[in-house]
Amino acid sequence: MLALSNDSATRSVANFATAPEPLEAWVATFEHASAVYPWLVAKVGERVVGFARGLSHHVRGAYAWSADVSVYVAYDAHGQRIGTRLYERLLPTLQAQGYATLLAGITVPNPASERLHERFGFVRCATYHRVGWKFGSWRDVGYWELHLHTREDAPQAIEPVHAVWDRGPASGSAGG
Repeated sequence: MLALSNDSATRSVANFATAPEPLEAWVATFEHASAVYPWLVAKVGERVVGFARGLSHHVRGAYAWSADVSVYVAYDAHGQRIGTRLYERLLPTLQAQGYATLLAGITVPNPASERLHERFGFVRCATYHRVGWKFGSWRDVGYWELHLHTREDAPQAIEPVHAVWDRGPASGSAGG
């Protein structure tokens, strides 16, 4: 996963890291977040060709039912529906856990990522202009949102990832 992310950081504007990130930082994030945010890996044989994960949107308590999502696919594996298969598992898992809103930040333009998110029901809700400087120019980031639960009643506590996965595979469409 880190190799894919670092490859994207060094050759793409899709990842706003401007230098490779150290393994220690990823391990610390995984250890802190993986109980309440799923992390998924797509492999072909023994090779990791993609990953998707949820992470905290913000740390203050009222944001507990919102999560950021991201997906990365190896450049030579684009167009093979790997991102789709990852989101087919990630999004229903987050919904089953009790998350209400998912957010995805996409450096724009990125037609493939925009189409992927829209295929799953994400709607563009905002653009942050000139928020990142990379490869010699300012970059805009669009935000897409997906409402998993539209109820107005008080939300329940977020379930741990393992509790949802222990019940069986999460599948189906998210949204609604």
